[in-house]
Amino acid sequence: MKRQIVMTCALPYANGPIHLGHMLEHIEADIYARFQKMRGHECIFICADDTHGTPIMIKAREQKITPEALIEKSYHDHLNDFKDFSIGFDHYGSTNSQENKKLCELFYERMKAKGHIHKKPIEQLYCEHDKMFLPDRFVKGTCPKCNSVDQYGDSCDVCSATYSPNDLKNPGCSLCGTPPIKKSSDHIFFKLNDFKSYLQEWLPNHTSSEVSKKMMEWFNEDLRDWDISRDEPYFGFSIPGEPGKFFYVWVDAPMGYVSALDQWAKKNNRQLSEFWTEGSKTEIYHFIGKDITYFHTLFWPALLKSADFKSPTSVNVHGHVMVNGEKMSKSKGTFISTRVYLNHLDPQFLRYYYATKINGTIDDLDLNMGDFASRVNSDLVGKIVNLASRGAQMLSKKMDGVMSEPDANGLLLLKNLDNAAEVIAKYYDTRDFAKATTAIRELAEQTNKYFDEKAPWKTVDIDPAGTKQVLTTTLNAFRKIAIYLQPVLPKMSEQVAHLLNEKVYTWDDAQKNLFNHKVNDYVHLAQRVDTEKVNAMIEEQKQIYATQEKTKPAKTAPPASAQKKEGTETPAEIEFEDFAKIDLRIAQIIEAEEIKEADKLLRLKVELEPGKTKQIIAGIKSAYSPEKLLGRKVLICANLKPRKMKFGMSEGMVLAAGDGGTDLFVLSADDGAKAGSKVK
Repeated sequence: MKRQIVMTCALPYANGPIHLGHMLEHIEADIYARFQKMRGHECIFICADDTHGTPIMIKAREQKITPEALIEKSYHDHLNDFKDFSIGFDHYGSTNSQENKKLCELFYERMKAKGHIHKKPIEQLYCEHDKMFLPDRFVKGTCPKCNSVDQYGDSCDVCSATYSPNDLKNPGCSLCGTPPIKKSSDHIFFKLNDFKSYLQEWLPNHTSSEVSKKMMEWFNEDLRDWDISRDEPYFGFSIPGEPGKFFYVWVDAPMGYVSALDQWAKKNNRQLSEFWTEGSKTEIYHFIGKDITYFHTLFWPALLKSADFKSPTSVNVHGHVMVNGEKMSKSKGTFISTRVYLNHLDPQFLRYYYATKINGTIDDLDLNMGDFASRVNSDLVGKIVNLASRGAQMLSKKMDGVMSEPDANGLLLLKNLDNAAEVIAKYYDTRDFAKATTAIRELAEQTNKYFDEKAPWKTVDIDPAGTKQVLTTTLNAFRKIAIYLQPVLPKMSEQVAHLLNEKVYTWDDAQKNLFNHKVNDYVHLAQRVDTEKVNAMIEEQKQIYATQEKTKPAKTAPPASAQKKEGTETPAEIEFEDFAKIDLRIAQIIEAEEIKEADKLLRLKVELEPGKTKQIIAGIKSAYSPEKLLGRKVLICANLKPRKMKFGMSEGMVLAAGDGGTDLFVLSADDGAKAGSKVK
């Protein structure tokens, strides 16, 4: 039965270039979309630039241009990058559109009418010099968690903690350095807890088990109201009837999925209501990274429900891209932009390599440059593309370029390839592209074995008819393999269709064979990866980063209060009763793992007594590797109130001394101390 599918990727933010981390998601979604279209389903692949918010304002100020000019340039740069990687969007829009503005107003009107909105005053930081409330990124100061200086008002680049600007120590206006005052302002809140029961039921049915299990941690208490407004100045949409108030960027960003589909529908004489209303049979799939799961599995379905729009069929979450086993690094040249990649390497290579790694889970993907070159050269070029070279070149150069019919062994081989179609299709449909590409590679290996056993280069002069049968089998097998790989390598598939005098393939075309068929002269389909080009790519990216660092505008001097070194003040005296409230215990570390997406954090599991454990997220990664901590008995604060962090719940604190960074020393107990013992 023909399916109707709408697909989206997370909207790239308009203040920077597309990089290879972004490209993982877009390649994954593009493969899925192309497969569904090959199967004959209606699959509409939508995306857009995310264009609003404070970072856009700051970037535009730095470049001395308007936000509109900044996002216009970004839009064209992003589109060109996606086009060159064969990302086949049916429509690519922008959140800074009239359709998106009207949609935000419609959602707000319906939320308000149903009582899901309320106002309350909140204290914010206000710069008396610039006469403005300071959005998160207009404040800089000292991180309240790890005491790193020169951090923005919403998150710390060092320890990855998130917080309110009001929690920042020694805050200063990022424009002028003036210490801000606190000033009250009415903000508009969305009552997320109104949808608690709905979300608890929705999550397990529309996300993977690993995602829903993680998100269910938020339901141990009431869901907090969500602040959906920001004070001017703010680049975004104003809230109707609320002078000086704007929709927070995370309100209008996901709306961009719907408004971009609305734009597509208008271009194609269709109606948005056909796809994205409650009761519609359309399947809606979001492809996102795990760092934005919270917004897409709590806020977004609640917003859709509040406005009577259909919730996603599934939110497909993937992990992050690591490079050579490490977090992408600008200084090492491994935070690679798509444009720099394209300056050196074939985009089909990255599509193929990512496909061999994508398995539909949230595991991180390692772009190992050595493995990348090996897999492309050995599997794609050496085993798959080489079949076309071996078959077509001999047929054109030594014969008349006309295929005949397979021999008996060839017919058996082709039948085996036909039988693999539905297995491979199932892998594509479940987003397990790693298994799909493995199965396809194995078919190529079988075909190469057949070719080698027949040795047509030995028989071309003494048995031309038999030789032509072998070449006919080989080219038909390669054709089927190319069709199976078309979702991954659309450009190569087009080249194969041209070589074999055919039109663009559908999935069912793999079941057909070409007999007594004229082929065109062979042209090379892919060259091997040159490791020198890989090295040149990394070197170019390093140079770009170094140049950017040199040309960055000078940092605003922090306010005088922020220049005082943390920890130099004499702590206030406390009573013994105050100290007695702290429950210090000996604990043994029984599990330790790196949080790869955080520069400073380790996830520890400590045991206080048999069966009693706590999870602690500790900022000691720069000083300790996980394996060095396993089994150690350490001192912890056991009664610290559990805190939800970006990477999970932390239920205590490991005690350490030092100034931070590599200068940190975990406090341990002498031999003989038992886990669970109270420190007095």
